[in-house]
Amino acid sequence: MKRATQAVLVILCIVIFLQIACKKADTIIDNLESEWLNGGSQTAFDQGSSSFSHMFSGMSALQNRVHEVGDGQFSATFVAAPAPLNPGLGPIYNNVACVSCHVSDGRGKVPGSGESAANMLFRISLPGIGEHGNPVPIPGFGDQLQSRSVLTASPEGDVSINYTEQSYNFADGDTYSLRTPHYTFINLYMPMPSNALLSPRVAAPVFGLGLLEAVSEEDILKMADPNDANKDGIKGQANYVWDVLNQKKVLGRFGWKANQPSILQQVAAAYNGDMGITNYLFPKESSEGQTQFSSQPGSKTYELADSLLYSVEFYVKSLAVPVRRDITNPAVVRGKALFTQTGCIKCHAADLRTKVNVAFPQVSNQLIHPFTDLLLHDMGDGLADNRPDFLASGKQWRTAPLWGIGLTQKVNGHTNFLHDGRARNLMEAVMWHGGEALAAKNNVVQLSRSDRASLIAFLESL
Repeated sequence: MKRATQAVLVILCIVIFLQIACKKADTIIDNLESEWLNGGSQTAFDQGSSSFSHMFSGMSALQNRVHEVGDGQFSATFVAAPAPLNPGLGPIYNNVACVSCHVSDGRGKVPGSGESAANMLFRISLPGIGEHGNPVPIPGFGDQLQSRSVLTASPEGDVSINYTEQSYNFADGDTYSLRTPHYTFINLYMPMPSNALLSPRVAAPVFGLGLLEAVSEEDILKMADPNDANKDGIKGQANYVWDVLNQKKVLGRFGWKANQPSILQQVAAAYNGDMGITNYLFPKESSEGQTQFSSQPGSKTYELADSLLYSVEFYVKSLAVPVRRDITNPAVVRGKALFTQTGCIKCHAADLRTKVNVAFPQVSNQLIHPFTDLLLHDMGDGLADNRPDFLASGKQWRTAPLWGIGLTQKVNGHTNFLHDGRARNLMEAVMWHGGEALAAKNNVVQLSRSDRASLIAFLESL
């Protein structure tokens, strides 16, 4: 009887052990599955050249149709009025279509040394604070340099880029090189004030923005530490910017300095500033008040219909996020641990959860892995543009999302990173970090060659 009781106890212990082991295994599997899915249920499994351009899953036929209309409009080429199709370009502009800069919904490429920067965007302003806390526009130029024009007008000017190169050493003696860009105004149609502020921009990827817009303001502010209360050297500050539609200050979360509050305003501002296309958020030509304005045929109607504006907003809002790759690769696993150990994770937050959204359930309550906190951080003198933008200082930049970054070469044919594309690969991008990220950068400098390779393998898996 005693032996039978002992046998039963042994069996029970084995059963309990197996149950615990199974639960742990299930948890590990669930975590692995979650880690694959950068965009939660809105993760696209294509790993090829079109991996940034897939629509959300689970949408209605009507939503799919609106997305398709927006896709077509995103690719539409505008021309000068009058014209039967897509009229209204200019009179001054930077490019002719959204897709011209956001190629395949991805990252813009910078020109080489001495080449025209026609495919880059340059923010300009005067020192001071505008009516709504915004940068002060430059008379005769506005807050953006338009480098192209229709035949009857003159471009505002252009910018020439040249680079100087400097070599540095990792702790183990291996070398790396960083190039510093230098910008010069050229071909200006009128003199530029000597105290003009200039900030370069390359086009950022547009996929996943609908999920980032769905993260609650409360959750973003929880990550902020503007006074460095925990004394870890990382602050994180929210930007509050002018919402044109609602006529009030709200949280900024889009753009290199988090200077746009919503996808709608980001899209509408790009149409107006980049292409000279008026819309109901920005009904005035970007050239109004300048000599070029008289060259534009007068019109009391917006050049972009509201329905098309909203279709492009929805197109961007419903672009899925590419899947993670190689997460069980030992080098990637090691790189993930190093990403945390070196401190990169402190700004590039791996996990965010979207808020409940009954109206758009496709983005509701999703665990996503964008590797950003959507906050501003001081990145040091090396990356400073010295141009404030609302609450963002001349040294602050919003933490860029890292999801999909390893597919840049495949989708866009280059590996230029950072706000002005100065970094020619991921390691250069890391080595440009300063300010609040200086400690993390120095930790990377101390890594061995194999550990540095593992860190890059992890980034390439995102």
